[in-house]
Amino acid sequence: MFDKILIANRGEIACRVISSAKKMGIKTVAVFSDADRNALHVEMADEAVNIGPPPSAQSYLVKEKIVQACLDTGAQAVHPGYGFLSENSAFCELLDNAGIAFIGPRTHAIEAMGDKITSKKLADKAGVNTIPGYSDVLRDAEHAVEIANKIGYPVMLKATAGGGGKGMRVAHNDAECRDGFERASNESRSSFGDDRMFVEKFIEEPRHIEIQIIADSHDNIVYLNERECSLQRRHQKVIEEAPSPFLDETTRKRMGEQAVALARAVQYQSAGTVEFIVDEQRNFYFLEMNTRLQVEHPVTEMITGVDLVELMIRVADGERLPLDQSDVSINGWAIESRVYAEDPSRNFLPSTGRLVYYRPPGNDESTRVDTGVYEGGEISMFYDPMIAKLITHGVDRKEATTRMREALDRFLIRGVAHNISFLSALMVNPRFVAGKMNTNMIGEEYPDGFQPTDLSHRDPTIFISVAASMMRSYRDRAAQIEGQLVGHERNVPNDWIVVMNNEHHPVSVIPVEGGYDVGYNNHTHVVRSKWEFGQPIFSGTIDGRQVYIQVLRENQTYRLLHDGSQVDVQIVTPKVAGFLKHMPDKPPPDLSNFLLSPMPGLLVSLAVKEGDVINAGQELAVLEAMKMENTLLAEFDGVVARVHHEPGANLAVDEIIMEFEQK
Repeated sequence: MFDKILIANRGEIACRVISSAKKMGIKTVAVFSDADRNALHVEMADEAVNIGPPPSAQSYLVKEKIVQACLDTGAQAVHPGYGFLSENSAFCELLDNAGIAFIGPRTHAIEAMGDKITSKKLADKAGVNTIPGYSDVLRDAEHAVEIANKIGYPVMLKATAGGGGKGMRVAHNDAECRDGFERASNESRSSFGDDRMFVEKFIEEPRHIEIQIIADSHDNIVYLNERECSLQRRHQKVIEEAPSPFLDETTRKRMGEQAVALARAVQYQSAGTVEFIVDEQRNFYFLEMNTRLQVEHPVTEMITGVDLVELMIRVADGERLPLDQSDVSINGWAIESRVYAEDPSRNFLPSTGRLVYYRPPGNDESTRVDTGVYEGGEISMFYDPMIAKLITHGVDRKEATTRMREALDRFLIRGVAHNISFLSALMVNPRFVAGKMNTNMIGEEYPDGFQPTDLSHRDPTIFISVAASMMRSYRDRAAQIEGQLVGHERNVPNDWIVVMNNEHHPVSVIPVEGGYDVGYNNHTHVVRSKWEFGQPIFSGTIDGRQVYIQVLRENQTYRLLHDGSQVDVQIVTPKVAGFLKHMPDKPPPDLSNFLLSPMPGLLVSLAVKEGDVINAGQELAVLEAMKMENTLLAEFDGVVARVHHEPGANLAVDEIIMEFEQK
């Protein structure tokens, strides 16, 4: 067995690999850029090597620096994680020439499956169902339009080297096809150094279901059941679960056997994933094979009891798999939520900054957190905005979902925008609860992004009762302190008004042992908690039910977050409540004449200049952040009055790019 391995990655996946290596008694080497000098994976590893400046093209993607780090530290093998160099065959060859093992498949498998055109041809030959399309490289945008018209819209434009949602565009007409070709090829060139494109028929309302396989160098290949990955946004997975609520045993077996057949056709070794598109009749079609560990691998580990990273290491060292197909079972249900530093209220744009609070729920038998950050650390603009992966397990889908909802309520992040409220909302979305998802669901349910204030809580009494009890707790404490100062305690009234969503809710709040009894709507709600002043999460019971509610108090206003729903609550006396009804609303400032940067990023290009007449929907600028290009469009007809920045500028969120005069 290897004595020391190097992890050629960063963030949560580097930490994940280090954990398994330590369990196996293997020493670890981390690599880091200047931006990651104080990162968690650096702290966890036995050794760490600086490999350059923050941009990944100058550090994590420089093959020679990784190889040199191995030689300098004596690392005998490299685990690439996912992304970066995980599917780079040239990197594998460099390692092989240096006598360093690659903890992953052999070069020929990476090359065959890394090119989507070649992989589709091989899949077809191996008897795997494939999507109709054009299985050659497109010359240019006009060639794409020509082929798309032969196939029939809608079509999917894909980069041959794409992955992780990058280098992909759906087109419904010629104009979208031309634009999609340019955008996807540019994105692929930026992310993968390869702008070759192909096109295939787009399956409408599909489900995305993938099969996890593991293979050794002794011709043993096992499939570890499926993962449902249909909840996606912009082709990026958001929620994953295992098993799928849609598959039956017959379809599962057929998909698993086809995945094994494809792996055998390319003499696959290590962990890999064969991804399929599945239609409403459970017809499935090969999408691609990922020749690496997947982000969502923990849900497979939770239902099978298999440590995929450990098996990858053992297979790379030449060992046989310790299991065969008959050993693989499905134990319960697992769900994974990807926690990102992104702002759902700004259409999920990335967020950067320092994690002022970072307190995930603890790991136990039913809850797992894979993370690469810590409280006080920074979310950088140079890398993927993932903060953590939250995984829960239950005896069935309902229990796993309930545990996920509770864990999300306990997951505290402040300092950067995040998507926890959105993830919570997905957990209670009727389509998710019924298991009736497809890859279009998020776009259909949340076309303009997600506002937690827009989600009506299924039981607003929870907010009213908790806010009232917290307020009474503050008031009782203030009265006690005042009494100690002046010699007599001031009486706190029992009757209050909870103001929520501009509605007034009369309550009575009576102190009792261990909490408060809150009278509301002719019913007494029993609130019991050990919550103390300043704690950002209220933990307690309401009418015997355990709840966790995130709390932010500003003056007399409580911001409460639970089950994806957010409310601002004031608790006032009946007299003050009467005054509030006559207070005018303060309108927000008018920023309609400015184009603001929606996120921190690089201004790639400007499509207009000062004095240009613009029309609603016209492209104004392209901003790149977290390796993704974002096109900014005009919202109205007008004239460009002033341009504040030129291409190449690094912009902060809400920084002014240009000003307009409306027609």
